[in-house]
Amino acid sequence: MLNNIGLPGLLLIAVVVLVLFGRGKISSLMGEVGKGITAFKKGVDDGKKELEDEKAESAKDVTPAEDEKDKV
Repeated sequence: MLNNIGLPGLLLIAVVVLVLFGRGKISSLMGEVGKGITAFKKGVDDGKKELEDEKAESAKDVTPAEDEKDKV
């Protein structure tokens, strides 16, 4: 069903949406979508940084210090 829409069908849908909701409503909706995408990207980047920090902490050098070697 969706494979047969084509460019004329998409233009018709866009015109109908524009008439129903108006330019102002669509513009504010697209602004909210943009803010959501930005927040999502920021969350993904924060998650990547957190995982990298955890990897760095788990890969710490665990060899004993010189004074601890003498005790054994």
